Amino acid sequence: MAVATRGARGGSSFRSLFSFRIFISAMFSLLFVATLSVLLTTNPSTSNDDPDLPTTGNAYVHRTFLALKSDPLKTRVDLIHQQAKDHIALVNAYGAYARKLKLDISKQLKMFDELARNFSDIASKTTYKTSLFESDGPIDEDVLRQFEKEVKDRVKIARMIIVEAKENYDNQLKIQKLKDTIFAVHESLAKAKKNGALASLISARSIPKSLHCLAMRLMGEKISNPEKYRDEEPKLEFEDPTLYHYAIFSDNVIAVSVVVRSVVKNAVEPWKHVFHVVTNRMNVGAMKVWFKMRPIDGGAFLEVKSVEEFTFLNSSYVPILRQLESAKMKQRFLENQADNATNGANLKNTKSLSMLDHLRFYLPEMYPNLYKILLLDDDVVVQKDLTGLWKIDLDGKVNGAVEICFGSFHRYAQYLNFSHPLIKESFNPKSCAWAYGMNIFNLDAWRREKCTDNYHYWQNLVNFFFLYLSFLC
Repeated sequence: MAVATRGARGGSSFRSLFSFRIFISAMFSLLFVATLSVLLTTNPSTSNDDPDLPTTGNAYVHRTFLALKSDPLKTRVDLIHQQAKDHIALVNAYGAYARKLKLDISKQLKMFDELARNFSDIASKTTYKTSLFESDGPIDEDVLRQFEKEVKDRVKIARMIIVEAKENYDNQLKIQKLKDTIFAVHESLAKAKKNGALASLISARSIPKSLHCLAMRLMGEKISNPEKYRDEEPKLEFEDPTLYHYAIFSDNVIAVSVVVRSVVKNAVEPWKHVFHVVTNRMNVGAMKVWFKMRPIDGGAFLEVKSVEEFTFLNSSYVPILRQLESAKMKQRFLENQADNATNGANLKNTKSLSMLDHLRFYLPEMYPNLYKILLLDDDVVVQKDLTGLWKIDLDGKVNGAVEICFGSFHRYAQYLNFSHPLIKESFNPKSCAWAYGMNIFNLDAWRREKCTDNYHYWQNLVNFFFLYLSFLC
């Protein structure tokens, strides 16, 4: 909104300024030609008793006929007086420009004002006023010659100053035009980035029309065939630490299916891979029906659970749940998201209001019998065998991830609220973050370092649930 208003105002002002300058230049040229023609002619052809009568069109023809009966010297007085008046208007116009544009030319302003005063003073001099303008008798040629000389001297000075000022104004206008153009380009770029981020988000989260209400249709299938989709007993492979375990937290049935099948398709030994899918209570039934109808190939194992099945995840233990249950904190979060969208920041979604986005901090407690687990986001498509990740020696560290430091991107400053004094004192805003789409976690090291307790400490201390303190370990 601000861009359109700013651009319209700036464009209108520049066009009016440009049109006015063309008009002034044309008027100045016509006056100059008219003055030369009068000064060079030996037979003046216009005269009138009224010095303010126009000298163009029908009036000019009328004055030409009257010139046969008029005094030639009176004509010269009229022309010189008109020339002085025109230059007063021109000088005042440039003076108005100087004030309007607020340029640093106070000295030039004084010169324009002084020139305008000098032109006015000439016409108001008693000698000229009585002899040339108010006299009904013959005009004194000596007085007229002196009057003409003074006017021409001031016209010469005015032209010199105006030419110099015109060059300065042209440069200033070009600079201002460039600044306005740069500002408009920056605004357009910010708007394009924001629209691009929104379009990317929409395209990433949209699904074909044929898949609309998929979860509801899957639940209808389960209700129609309860025996067919009866829950199975947990398999021993779900807790076997010698296998390759994956954790996927999502409420998107299609996305989870793509991740799982891409891993299995590229696995050398798919029967050694175990997938732990956790979703919310609303989608757990649909997720189970989907994988029951479309079993995984290669003998891989998959279990689907809801967040509610992990009973230790309650508001008395998990700070984020207490904050999510607080209407005030929800309002603060939504206001922050609105500010981010207005400022062109990365467009987020309300996934952060779901516990699914915070389950990664409780992996050691969710799977107490496992030593390592690979966390995959639901927007990942695997293109090669991942078993090599379990062979990486993490050297006692908790997290194996891809570092994503490119300039100022993905630094702590983008994830933590450094306006909070404790955050500012404890962390470096320039430290590198890491990609969280695929992470191999050493759960034994996690338990040893008590990373979840550390995470709780900062959550309770800061009490700001949209701070992603996922780099503390």
